[in-house]
Amino acid sequence: MSEVKMHTISVLVKNKFGVLARVAGLFSGRGYNISSLTVTATENPEISKMTIVTIGDENIMEQIDKQLRKLVDVITVNDLTGSRFIERELVLVKVKVDTPEKKTELLQLAQVVGAKFITVSKYELGLELAGRSELIDNFISLLSDFTITDLARSGRVAVSKD
Repeated sequence: MSEVKMHTISVLVKNKFGVLARVAGLFSGRGYNISSLTVTATENPEISKMTIVTIGDENIMEQIDKQLRKLVDVITVNDLTGSRFIERELVLVKVKVDTPEKKTELLQLAQVVGAKFITVSKYELGLELAGRSELIDNFISLLSDFTITDLARSGRVAVSKD
């Protein structure tokens, strides 16, 4: 039995109406979960790049690969897992800071992880952090001593190093 693990799949598609729905439908129709999905146009406005993060064993990933390649508007499918690739995520978070001590503590935490302040008010600070998924996960867990009033996370984007 093969190991179930997280996979990062890069898919180039024609930038056409309905492509995203067909790709998402492929996953949901077969009971596969998408942990993260980002889509954007490439340097060529006729082509979009999807970065899909999903969990599965070797057999599931083989099926996903085959099914994606069958879709009409799919150009290429590349499972980056196990290869050298660059990946980043972005998180925007607003945190309540109702005491000077909390504000100082958050300022120090942000400095340690490299987060940038994007909004500042008397009782709330907005931060931005970009980095590997693990860094974003760790940053969010470090904020557990604070009251998060809003959080938005982009999902993973990735490119092959090769």
